[in-house]
Parts: sequence; C-alpha cells; structure tokens
Amino acid sequence: MLRFAQHDIDEVARIATQSLTAGQSKESALSGLEGKVAIVTGAGRGIGKAVSMSLAQAGCRVVLAARTREQIEAVQEEILSKGGHALAVPADLTLDEDIQRLIEASQAKWGAVDVLINNAGWGKRAAVVAANVTDWDRTFRLNLRAPMILVKALLPNMIAKHEGAVINIGSVSGKTGEANGAAYSASKFGLIGFTQSLYEEVREHGIKVAVILPGFVDTPLIPPNRQLDRSKMIQADDIAQTVIFVLTSPATCCPVEITVRPQRTPYR
Repeated sequence: MLRFAQHDIDEVARIATQSLTAGQSKESALSGLEGKVAIVTGAGRGIGKAVSMSLAQAGCRVVLAARTREQIEAVQEEILSKGGHALAVPADLTLDEDIQRLIEASQAKWGAVDVLINNAGWGKRAAVVAANVTDWDRTFRLNLRAPMILVKALLPNMIAKHEGAVINIGSVSGKTGEANGAAYSASKFGLIGFTQSLYEEVREHGIKVAVILPGFVDTPLIPPNRQLDRSKMIQADDIAQTVIFVLTSPATCCPVEITVRPQRTPYR
C-alpha cells in the first residue's frame, strides 16, 4: 500500500472521476493503473516530475528518464519514500544508444512497458537566418525523433497485449507558428501529425494515443518576467491531471488531442 498523503490519493481519485461512465467507480478507474509500467521522459522537473508523481500515486511503476542524474534520482527517492515504485535511468534521448539503454533498463527491471509519456523537449529561440543548424538538429532529435524511436521499440508489446498508452506532451506552438520559434514549432507540429497517424494505426488494438498541448506552463523553462503573474499560469500538476484523465478514460473513447490554456491571462 502506498504511503502518499491522503489528499494526494483523493486528488488522483477526483481526477479519474472526470472520465467515468455511469456505474463505473473511482476505484475501478485507478485500479487499471495499478502495477502498470510507465516510462516518463524529461522526468526530473516541471511537467515530467509532476506526471511521474501522479502515476506513482496511481500505482504505476515509473521509469524516470532525463539527462540530469541528480534530478531524476531526487524524484526517484521522493517516490520511494512514499512507498511507490520508481527507477531512475539517466539518458540523453538525442542519442540512439541512450534510448536503447533506457528501454533495456526498464524491461530488465519490470518487463514490458504499458505507458509511454514523451515529455522531454528542448528549443532555442532564433530567427531562421541567424539560427544554428546544430540547434535545429537537437530540437528535432529530442522533440520528434526520440518519441518516434521509443514508440517504434515499445509498440510491439502493446499490440501483443491489446492495451497500452502513448501520450505525447506537445505545445500550442504546434498549432500556430511564431517568429523566432520556427524549429520548435515545426517539431511540435510534427509531433501532432505523428500522434494522429499513430492513433489511426493502433486504435483497433485498444491502445490509447494522445497529444496534450499546453500553453504557458509555470516551469523552470519560463524565465523570470515581471510582466507575468505566474500564479495564473498553467501548473505542472494541471498537465499531470490531464495525463491521468487520458489514461482512465473509458475503453470506448480516446481523447486524441487536448489543448490546455490558462483560465485567465497571466500577463499583468
């Protein structure tokens, strides 16, 4: 039995009720996640950490992937201290050998992966004429190529079991481009297209495929700005709740694309 604070458990249960059909209980929705193996990329902070904590609260065995060992080991310790299950695997997902090592470590520890959360992302703002092509390469390798490679490797087991979930964390930048963000926007546009295509390929196998598009999340990636009221920005836990919503949605539906925006403008 997990030793998470009761208010945390109650919150996960409350989130799950949003996706319940008539007659389905909170317990039955969450029980579907108990013991599932989930990989979360970019798990050391921000959205990735929040998603990892929520999955652990729901009973998942969580594989934490990120470049910074200290960050994911701290998240691992926090989960373990509360009675959850977690494995930290440092990995640079722009490198194929690190992706393979992540998959092998996860499968050696807990077997086949049931849930993949592609959250890791990176981008550097620059005008097209001034941009460094090396930065473009890193953006596409991390934001788009790595999710595709991970899915390709993990999908056969999901298909064989006729269940599983792939949730990609995109961005509203994947719906509307902006000046000085060409590579980042293009990578997120691509992630939406990949999600839509993957859903069509595996929907008959009972595999949920979704992309969540946050806009303006209060994470360390957003630098201090006096013009922003950070209390009005989307919180990382809001995106974690959205992930739980997708995972506990009924077998008869799949929320393929979800846009999440601040309720009130964060600009002062």
